[in-house]
Amino acid sequence: MPTKTRGAVLLTMCAGMFLVQLDVTVVNVALPTIGARLHAGLPTQQWIVDGYAVVLASLLLAGGAIGDVLGHRRIVLSGFAVFGLASAGCALAPSGAVLVAFRVVQGLGAALLLPGTLAVITAVYPERREQARALGIWAGVSALALAAGPLLGGLLITAAGWRVLFWINIPLTALALVACLKIVPAGGARAARRIDFAGAGTAAIALAALVFAVIQGVLPAVAVAVVAGIAFVLVERRGADPMLPPELLRSRQFAGANLVAGAMNLVGLGTILVLTLYLQEVLGYSPLAAAWRLLPGFVPLSLMAPLTGRLAGRHGPRPLMIAGLALGAVALVNLLRVGPDTGYLTMLPTWSGLGLGMGLLTAAVVAAAVGGVPGDRGGIASGVNNTARQAFGAIGVAAFGAIVGEPGDHAAFVSGLHTVGVLGAALWIMAIGITAGTVR
Repeated sequence: MPTKTRGAVLLTMCAGMFLVQLDVTVVNVALPTIGARLHAGLPTQQWIVDGYAVVLASLLLAGGAIGDVLGHRRIVLSGFAVFGLASAGCALAPSGAVLVAFRVVQGLGAALLLPGTLAVITAVYPERREQARALGIWAGVSALALAAGPLLGGLLITAAGWRVLFWINIPLTALALVACLKIVPAGGARAARRIDFAGAGTAAIALAALVFAVIQGVLPAVAVAVVAGIAFVLVERRGADPMLPPELLRSRQFAGANLVAGAMNLVGLGTILVLTLYLQEVLGYSPLAAAWRLLPGFVPLSLMAPLTGRLAGRHGPRPLMIAGLALGAVALVNLLRVGPDTGYLTMLPTWSGLGLGMGLLTAAVVAAAVGGVPGDRGGIASGVNNTARQAFGAIGVAAFGAIVGEPGDHAAFVSGLHTVGVLGAALWIMAIGITAGTVR
């Protein structure tokens, strides 16, 4: 394949991944506006974020397996189509419940799309050095998408309202579909792998029930989550081609790295939600003004990811993971200083410190997870790591949103922020212990 064509394929796949990652954070800054326009309370606003994240996390590995069986180009095309149509449904949603439903469908399209973009890139760049560079670009665009979400959301809401957040996806997915059809090689299906429908179904039920229990406070949902979780373990142990091979979990480093990755996103994405609500609902900033004030955390997260990858290759992931977790834990404790009238500068050390900590962590936890399994299992290791981050991120949004409660009661909300700071710091301190005990 000519170099220019390969570059176009890489650009197209990065565009698909950018859309998927962008929609993880782009709606956060719009939640107060959506809540006011659609008369949606905090639980519905949490589901607008988590309806997407839960489905993406639950079906990410299944999406990769389907691509292995049917061909990744075909599944990427399907993912773009589903994502674009669901975006139109989100833009037209007349109520919070309908918006949540279409966000779920968006998550399905994202779960088909995301693993396929990585698989297509590795197929187009088979030589190791070129492949490493291409994957570095892919990872950098991923971090950029997370950082761009709140700022882009604030700009679009200010200019044209919240619905344009979803309308903008439609022409972008249409262009990506045309580009895929023209330049991405068809590839071949590989019948050697089977689709683990039972594993995907039980995982989705377990995660959705757990998030539902946290957001809605429905205790029977916990029992459903436990039963589905046990069923998932049994299915994966007995399945001919399991979505999560049990032998991978026998690696202490692999298991430990994924627990740390989960803790990173649980605290990180949960904190992004509550700080966005604090800036708009308590301090009174507009969506655009709040987005600008989130940049000091997102910029280091984006810029440090490529550097951290090189440092992890040179010195190993453990020092970077411990440093990032320690920095983030100290920053989270600073939330105890935040009050209803303390202003943005009091909150700033928390968000900027958390961004720096996650910048050190992001590439390092992936390196630790992949380094904890045999070389021929690197693909599934990366997939499990992504799934762990998305799943725990969804739980973090649910849990931290439940802790702070409705932002209309400023005093109670700020008290919840203090609890979030202590809990988040405690989780990251525990993650330091897991890192020290498991990661080489």
